[in-house]
Amino acid sequence: MNKQMNKHLLSAMVITASLAGGMQSAHAEDMDALKAEGKEIIKGFFQQLKGTLMSAAKKGGPMHTIEVCNKDAPKIAADAAEKSGWEVGRTSLRIRNPDNAPDEWETKVLNMFEERKAKGEDPKKMAFAEIVENDGKKQFRMMKAIPLATLCTNCHGTEIKPKIAGTIDKFYPEDKARGFNKGDIRGAFTLTKNL
Repeated sequence: MNKQMNKHLLSAMVITASLAGGMQSAHAEDMDALKAEGKEIIKGFFQQLKGTLMSAAKKGGPMHTIEVCNKDAPKIAADAAEKSGWEVGRTSLRIRNPDNAPDEWETKVLNMFEERKAKGEDPKKMAFAEIVENDGKKQFRMMKAIPLATLCTNCHGTEIKPKIAGTIDKFYPEDKARGFNKGDIRGAFTLTKNL
């Protein structure tokens, strides 16, 4: 090749590399914006759910909280989804409500969270997000771990009182969400946005 062709080839390579770098930068900025939006959706969902359950606990104790959780938690998730335009929910490796069963991607992330916890990472800080392809469409998916709080051991712990266990069985006959200790990963908030 002559010098002129080498110069053009080098210029084309620099432009291509620059465009690829720009696309990676734009992709990173998009991911950062999506993560920030996702964190806000989770924060709002968590605050509303926590407030509802704390109010129920004060009003009628654990049995009333179980009933309120059964009736209101799906509505709170649906409201968050309607306001945001994202799919919003909770899931776990050990579910209480079969409607919240994890899909394959969520199961992978939940197992990853358990591995990270086993290595000493604080579940309060665990989150994971990525863009995936589902049926030929790109989706942004995000999960944030839910560590078990002390109050939650009444209904999800290792020593559940018989009366509480009976109420859980009434509202959640297929329950598998027991036997947790404070700080265990109870499950995760899960978000999906079609891109």
